[in-house]
Amino acid sequence: MASAPWGNVALFAGVALAPSALCWAVLHIPRLVRRLRRDPVGPQGLPIEQLAADLRRVHRVLALIRPGTPYARRAGVRQAYDVLLAQACAAVGVVHRLDELPEGVDRDIERLRVEEALRQEGLAIP
Repeated sequence: MASAPWGNVALFAGVALAPSALCWAVLHIPRLVRRLRRDPVGPQGLPIEQLAADLRRVHRVLALIRPGTPYARRAGVRQAYDVLLAQACAAVGVVHRLDELPEGVDRDIERLRVEEALRQEGLAIP
């Protein structure tokens, strides 16, 4: 028994392991195929209906701000409105510069332009 019959051992291992490997493949390959076929690109962000509702709600709050309101509240509401406008622009494909412009008249004009562009795209915002 100086030399071991490695060919016979390999044949025995193949015959013994083949049914297990076949059962594993039958159980796991369909799951792997489904995972590979799955569309990785799904809806990004909030639904457009929810964005429009949030825009209307925050616009109402923005319109109700009175001159005596603290600056932090006014700035926070404006920033929230700008973020919602930017999300709506991304959802419908409107180009905006709200994140580039500093706070002031230029940003207010851009805000009005974006609102009108979103209205033309069909969003029901005031």
